[in-house]
Amino acid sequence: MLSKREKELIAEIWTKLIPVAEDIGSDALLRMFASYPGTKTYFSHLDISPRSAHLLAHGKKIVMAIAEGAQDISQLAENLAPLQTLHAYQLRIDPTNFKLFSHCMLVTLACYMGDNFTPVAHAAMDKYLSAFAAVLAEKYR
Repeated sequence: MLSKREKELIAEIWTKLIPVAEDIGSDALLRMFASYPGTKTYFSHLDISPRSAHLLAHGKKIVMAIAEGAQDISQLAENLAPLQTLHAYQLRIDPTNFKLFSHCMLVTLACYMGDNFTPVAHAAMDKYLSAFAAVLAEKYR
């Protein structure tokens, strides 16, 4: 699915984005909540207002998981196994939300990266985020 160069590019991008993980994650979550209001139901126990401590912390948690997965994409299923179980059996998140969030993350990355979000980077990131979402949804089958 992903070429060796695409895997390297994805890992490189996420390594550079770790210092702004809170901002990127919270921005992507806010985009998802604005675009798909039904996704907010899973966060009813948190303050999801812009720049809230809860939103920043959860956004960072998501970005760090994505960045960690990007370091060894070939082991994505094994590395995400605990998150698969958490989201499927404990949190019972609708797996469609993973795809919705991936789309919002692509838009957020385009905003943060500007001209560095080249068509090649965009395509590679889209493939990676799609794979990430698919792996998270595997336990639902």
